[in-house]
Amino acid sequence: MIRVLHIMSTVTGGGVERTRYSLSKFLNREIFEMKIVGTHKGGLVSEWIEEQGVEIIEIGDFSGPFHWEKHKKVQKIIKDYKPHIVHGAVYEGVTMAAINGFLKKVPIIILEETSDPQNRSAKASFLLRIFSLVADKYVAIAPSVLEYLVNQVKVAPRKAICINNGIEIPRKVSNEEIERFRSKFGIIPDDIVIGAVGRFMNQHKRFSDLIEALLQVENDRIKLLMVGSGKDEDYLKSMVEELNLQKKVIFAGYHYDTAPFYKLMDIFCVPSAYEGFGLVAAEAMMHSLPVIATKVGGLKEVIVEGETGFLVSPYSPNLLALKIQYLVENPAQRRRMGEMGCLRAMENFSAERYCKDVEDLYLELLRNEGIFN
Repeated sequence: MIRVLHIMSTVTGGGVERTRYSLSKFLNREIFEMKIVGTHKGGLVSEWIEEQGVEIIEIGDFSGPFHWEKHKKVQKIIKDYKPHIVHGAVYEGVTMAAINGFLKKVPIIILEETSDPQNRSAKASFLLRIFSLVADKYVAIAPSVLEYLVNQVKVAPRKAICINNGIEIPRKVSNEEIERFRSKFGIIPDDIVIGAVGRFMNQHKRFSDLIEALLQVENDRIKLLMVGSGKDEDYLKSMVEELNLQKKVIFAGYHYDTAPFYKLMDIFCVPSAYEGFGLVAAEAMMHSLPVIATKVGGLKEVIVEGETGFLVSPYSPNLLALKIQYLVENPAQRRRMGEMGCLRAMENFSAERYCKDVEDLYLELLRNEGIFN
């Protein structure tokens, strides 16, 4: 049995955790077993991972790349578990995987860049370059992230590989469930619903730009459905009140199961300042929604301009408003883009495809080391 140790930061409900949940379900269990090391765990995703028989080991807050107390904990875990592969993701996970995988002589070290690191310091990028020297492969979750690794971090091209993120194919939602949510949130059949899903961290997700854009769209039937929560929720709610948009903006709260909410939407928006990949964009496409997103990170590859949606510059409420207005006025185009987006997402961004690519990488490296035939 090949043992894989994943190392990351928190194991809660973000995109990295969702991909690890997919791996816990779809990685060939006749060949692989896995454990996860994280600073903390909590929420449904961590519970679902553990229900798959994958242990999550908490080590506490990680205060920096040379927090030696935490490194010693990871080294003890490696000593006891004896992994064939250590796979680090997120800056903290990459740091712990590189340092401790090297010190404990783990046969295969894989590092994974899971963010859009446009604001990363030169010092942090330099450290990643050093860590890449001990890695067998450095995975990027989108082509733009691969460019960052090769051109800025200076990862050796032979070590860098792009494996696009993937999400699970959405569950079917019954008509009764859709109607129940429509009634709950006061959405009538004639409404045109603009949707957004994510954490309310405005410096990152820029939902304030979407609220401002709504003010510029000329249609009395428009509603904005925002699914999520976060530290800036009060700020966004106060913004809605100041702009007198209370009747048009719905704050639905946090829901891990977002499938019913996508079925209430007609247009989906991702106004982020930066994104490593943009899982919610691919998720919305799987629900046959046209997507308007900012031209940042992996979103540039997920969305095909003019075919599955539109790309606009970040921090541009006026441009968001123009594209929303166009799709509001052209329902046939909305449907066509949604259909094309669904086909693209199913083919390129499924969790099964992501897990197959990761498994193929594992097997290739194992064969190169003579560990697996």
